[in-house]
Amino acid sequence: MFNPASILKFSKDWKGFEERHPKFALFVKTVMMTGVNTGSVIDISITLPDGKKLESNMKITDEDVEFLKSISELGK
Repeated sequence: MFNPASILKFSKDWKGFEERHPKFALFVKTVMMTGVNTGSVIDISITLPDGKKLESNMKITDEDVEFLKSISELGK
């Protein structure tokens, strides 16, 4: 379970993240509002400063959907 201090810190950290990366934060909010359903696939790609690219993906399960819902509630 989350403690109140952790929730407040998360909220503050998320606000700072939104200010630094408004397009990505808006994308995350849109995804959460649209709903990530079981069977959805999330692809992640990161390009490091040296040009190396790291990629991964994951297929969403029922448990993941519930977890993502609880995370989205923290950001409100």
